[in-house]
This record gives sequence, structure tokens and C-alpha cells, in this order.
Amino acid sequence: MSSKFSVKYNKYLDYFNEYLDATLSKLSDQAPNTVKDAMRYAVSGGGKRIRPILCMATAEILGVDFREAKELALAIELIHSYSLVHDDLPAMDNDDYRRGKLSTHKKFGEANGILAGDALLNFAFEVCLSKQNTDNNYVKACRIVAEFAGYSGMIAGQVLDLENEKNDSADLKILYDIISNKTAKLITAPMLAASLLCGGKFYNELSEFGYNLGCLFQITDDIMDEEGTLESIGKTPHKDKEVGKLTSVKIFGLNGAKERAKYHYEQCKVALSKIDNNEFLSEFTDLMYERKK
Repeated sequence: MSSKFSVKYNKYLDYFNEYLDATLSKLSDQAPNTVKDAMRYAVSGGGKRIRPILCMATAEILGVDFREAKELALAIELIHSYSLVHDDLPAMDNDDYRRGKLSTHKKFGEANGILAGDALLNFAFEVCLSKQNTDNNYVKACRIVAEFAGYSGMIAGQVLDLENEKNDSADLKILYDIISNKTAKLITAPMLAASLLCGGKFYNELSEFGYNLGCLFQITDDIMDEEGTLESIGKTPHKDKEVGKLTSVKIFGLNGAKERAKYHYEQCKVALSKIDNNEFLSEFTDLMYERKK
């Protein structure tokens, strides 16, 4: 990564983490400490903050002060965090670890894990609605976040993921229906939300880029599950194979999945060629393609 990219990435990351910490420090005194502690635990576990950084960076690329997108960026990260809390539950992926530490439900109990996830989802829209002086563009941005995270977006992908465990007749279309909804939509949403703040600038191009970046991210995740360790990926490895998940590795094999990741990486670059000032997003794509954790 270039030094210019690293400086920008860290600028967004530091700003976001400060805003996150400040927001979490103001959780209502009327709420039980258990749920507040579980919420903080779930969302403060580190990570690259990929989605909020995509939101703020895209806003700046399109000519808007990146701080104007902070509420949307935080809302998306809260939604992402809630989805991970629920993913780890015994009824879903049943994982004891997340980001190298105990899953939220293992730390606070299953019932509190469910409630903490619910609380993070609701709090996401409290944050969205806390922004002052909003206009119709901002309302559209909030709506795309809700839609892409909802029953026809991320949740649809989660349902398909569960329905196709141990489905040996599942095909390429089902795999991509899962990837597109479960992963790609919540990676695309932050960029489309930023676009809508600017009246929809480069909306279609960012949709194309976001879809391919989401596919790249998920296929790389599948590869890491196959090749990684608890220390390197921060969660239980080989879990997908053990429960019979429909993954790119299952469909294509390990080497085939790597070829598929390369294809989506190249398609990201094609989409970016249609977007002005794309240098940061281009290096961001490189980072996603090369990641090992």
C-alpha cells in the first residue's frame, strides 16, 4: 500500500473510532448495564472498519466532507456488528470466537447475545435519525441502508445460507444469490449511501464496484476459512466445511476459488475505471484481494 493510501485510511479509521467511542459513551443511563456492555463488546472488537471507511471515503471522493457521512457510516457498522453477533449464535453458525475473542453470546449468555444484536440494529437507526438538517438525499441514503440490510438484502442471504447447508445439489446461481445478498449488499450500501448524499453521483458504477468487491471479499473469506488458523482469522477455521456450508471453495475447489477471487478483483478495477478520483478505492481493492485475516 502506498503511504498516501495509508495516511487516508488511518485518517478515516481514527476519526470513525473516536466518533464510535464518543457515541457509545453516551448510551442512556436508563438502560441496563448488561445490554450496554454487550453492545460495546460487540462493536468495539477492532476490525478494519471496512464498511464505514468505504462510506466516508466515497463521500469525500464525490466531493462531500467525509464527516457529513459519519452517522451513516456508524449505522452501517452497528448493523454489521449486530449481524455478526447473531451469526455466531447456536441457532446460526454456532461459533465461540469472533475477531480473536469470545463471541458476544459466549461472553454474556445466549439471551443477552440476541438482545444485544437487536439493540445494535435499533440503535443504528437512532444514530441515522440523530443527524441534524437532513434533506431528501439523506432520507434516500438511510433507506438504501435499511433495504440492503433487510429481508430482501443481507437477511435474505443469511436465510439462503442456512437453507443450503449440506445441499449437495446447490449450484452456482444459489451460491451467488447467497454472496450477493449476505455479503455484497452490506459492502455496497455504504458507497451507495454516500452517492445518494450527492444526488446519486456514479450510483450505477458504484453498484457494479460494490457487487464485485463484496464477491471478492466473501470468496477470500471462504479461502481463509480453508487455509487459516484461529490466530490468523480470529474465528474458528474450517467451520464452513464441517457444517456443509455452500461456499466458493465447495463449488470451485480451493484453486478455483482463488481464480474466482482474481476475476472479481479484475471486475472491480473495470468498474473503478468509470469513476473519477478512484485511487483510494483502487488501493482498497488491492488490500481486500491480498488480505489474510
